[in-house]
Amino acid sequence: MNIWLMKSEPDVYSFDDLKKADKRTSMWEGVRNYQARNFMRDDMCKGDVVLFYHSNCKEPGIVGLAEISSSKAYPDPTQFDKKSNYFDPKSDPENPRWLVVDVRYRKAVKRPVTLKEIKAHPELGKMKVAQRGMRLSIQPVDKAHYDIIQKEFWG
Repeated sequence: MNIWLMKSEPDVYSFDDLKKADKRTSMWEGVRNYQARNFMRDDMCKGDVVLFYHSNCKEPGIVGLAEISSSKAYPDPTQFDKKSNYFDPKSDPENPRWLVVDVRYRKAVKRPVTLKEIKAHPELGKMKVAQRGMRLSIQPVDKAHYDIIQKEFWG
């Protein structure tokens, strides 16, 4: 089992939106970074844990738990939709450039863990999300960091 931190801007797609989605499941669409795409394609597995992170908001941080619910990544349909903000005219339907995975709501957390708290913690400060310039929307999380979050923040 892998553990991931997946960022979403709450005004674009929030954790509450995932909770309200049909079957509490949604495509993780719109990823336009090759490294994040490769994580979905090569490393994500059904059942992997997701720390759902709200970014670009007043108080960025981990706001909920989800899981990967698709068996494997598949083509992102928004890359072919000319009306979509995520349209990519260079993507070929025969060889799609961008992928999605399905993410399922698991549970709300006792309280959000803010980026400020992550950076201030002696161990969590080593998480990728706390590193200067780290803007990747999908990041692996060490089990040790996940265990600290579970124990110290959500007990």
